[in-house]
Amino acid sequence: MSRPVLILVLFATLAVASLGVGLLSGSFPLSAADVVQALAGQAPGLTGDIVLEVRLPRLLSAFACGGLLALAGALLQVLLRNPLADPYILGISGGAGLGLLAATALGLGYAASQAAGLVGALAAVLTVFGLSFRAGDWNLYRLLLTGVVFSAGCSALISLLLLLAPEGSVKGMLFWLLGDLSGAASPGWAWVALAVLGTVSVLGANALNVLSLGRSKAASLGLPVAGAEVAIYVAASAATVASVALAGTIGFVGLMVPHLVRLLGVTDYRWLIPSAILGGGGLLSIADTAARSLWAPLQIPVGVLTALLGVPVVLLLLARRR
Repeated sequence: MSRPVLILVLFATLAVASLGVGLLSGSFPLSAADVVQALAGQAPGLTGDIVLEVRLPRLLSAFACGGLLALAGALLQVLLRNPLADPYILGISGGAGLGLLAATALGLGYAASQAAGLVGALAAVLTVFGLSFRAGDWNLYRLLLTGVVFSAGCSALISLLLLLAPEGSVKGMLFWLLGDLSGAASPGWAWVALAVLGTVSVLGANALNVLSLGRSKAASLGLPVAGAEVAIYVAASAATVASVALAGTIGFVGLMVPHLVRLLGVTDYRWLIPSAILGGGGLLSIADTAARSLWAPLQIPVGVLTALLGVPVVLLLLARRR
């Protein structure tokens, strides 16, 4: 068995294990037999409700969100020629946060707030793209700088909203900013986005492999570089928007997982993309299980745990890079 296949099987096994652990763990203890009976529709009322109405939808949401973040990170690391690029580096989370928190501060309902967050994220994508793409081409440094500046502006406005918002709304707003899956109960659309974007990315893996050699080399091999970069930007932005709309801003998953796959020796994007999706989904599933179980019945935002894990990992990676 070749190394890429072995790594893919390893991440698939870890993904399945993370879902199993998530169904078993929580403030209400369940046995493996209880979970199997609930999944088969044969468990008594309370056990069945806990598994099918609470834990399973949240786990599926966590897995889809983690997979989308890892996919976006892998694509952006090719686009920006930087193995430590992050899905939120282009200001998408800032735009989504500004839209959603503004709607929350105005007292709008959950659905309206989610819609406002989606509009804010799309506005950020279009703004950063519009300011970076000129005359049929773009400069990646201008793209990066535009995203950072846009994100800084959104952060300032979000801080102002938190100061002016009603006291009863502030806690929910902070939970969303830190990344929270407690309200993610309908992940079907996120799975559709993950399946479509993941399939498209794997089908375009050869272009990703060529582009990773550098723009000049890719152009000399006949790849339409500008068109490929626009397609990568759109796919990465769509994955990030879907993740942010589902669970808020959860950091470091999209940075760590693709880089870890590369460190394990997988550099061909035909294998790197599916391995990253499985790894990101499994990692966020485990992190969310810990977030709702370690201090039960108190639940903490899952973004706190991913940051506590991600910060030392990234510092270690930076320390070993020359």
